[in-house]
Amino acid sequence: MRKRVRRLQEREKESMIILRIYELPEGGRDVLECCTLGTGGTLPLPERALSSLYVRVNGRSMLIDCGEGTQVGIRKLGWGFRCIEDVLLTHFHGDHCTGLAGLLLSLEKAGKTETLHIWGPRGLKRVVEGLCVIVPPLSYPVMLHEMPPEGGNIESIGLQIRAFPVDHGGIPCYGYRMYLPRKNEFSPEKARALGVPVSEWKKLQEGGTVRAGGREVRTEDVSGPARKGITVVFSTDTRPCETLEKYTRDADLLILEGMYGEEDKMPQALKNHHMLFREAAEIARKTQPGALLLTHFSTSLEDPESCLGNARSIFEKTWTAKDGGAITLRYPAEEEKAWISLC
Repeated sequence: MRKRVRRLQEREKESMIILRIYELPEGGRDVLECCTLGTGGTLPLPERALSSLYVRVNGRSMLIDCGEGTQVGIRKLGWGFRCIEDVLLTHFHGDHCTGLAGLLLSLEKAGKTETLHIWGPRGLKRVVEGLCVIVPPLSYPVMLHEMPPEGGNIESIGLQIRAFPVDHGGIPCYGYRMYLPRKNEFSPEKARALGVPVSEWKKLQEGGTVRAGGREVRTEDVSGPARKGITVVFSTDTRPCETLEKYTRDADLLILEGMYGEEDKMPQALKNHHMLFREAAEIARKTQPGALLLTHFSTSLEDPESCLGNARSIFEKTWTAKDGGAITLRYPAEEEKAWISLC
């Protein structure tokens, strides 16, 4: 088994994609998890709910989009409701937000008392109030955050998030770039040089300060070089555009829409402001992520995997998402890109 792992690692050294049939590398712990709760666009199908991504970092959770079927997907997944702190909406088409009323009720039933933050473009208040006509009074506060056309910065569940505008034909629409920072490595050599006793090292590793040698020693005084964190970008409902290329650069994982798989769907893609598999792959080829995961499939695309070759001929490290599919990203030991496990 270990020989198979080494062979896979050699073949995929650049992308660090590890499929679930292989053992994961030792030494790393799970730090960022995503689940594509719904991978459908426009209308739901029996086995394909509408757009939603569940993101979890060390037990804290958030959602991007909340299409019809989201709460069912969360129950199947089993990662919990009450721990959801934020909901980020990309835009206000029904396949991205009509599940919100049901989600709020599920959070109520789960015993949530903490504030739920909902983010989105201008018009968020009107949309949420309209959806919540059927929602009874809640036991927890809901705070709405309307962002300007150019997007903005969000802090959620330990992630630094940038909302950026994309091209959905004049409809205000965001993509989201999520960054999980990584602490600098602790330097025992620096700690010894400053006379810090070993018994105080843990406090410095946890961000505290100690006194040694007649001076105050802070975490940054005993830290090594900066280390790269983990970046995931989620963007659907857009044509290729400058902002999409800008904010997808140097990501570990791109989750982009592949509304249509075949070239003969280009007229629909242009009309409805969506992308083909090929176009998403061309963005990945330019920006070189660790992996590309396609989602948000048209109802006309019965088997997305059958069109995967149209993307892989351009960017080999491409996969198609499935409802309930989980992705784990780990900090790498030495590699430039994060370890990624697709299940």
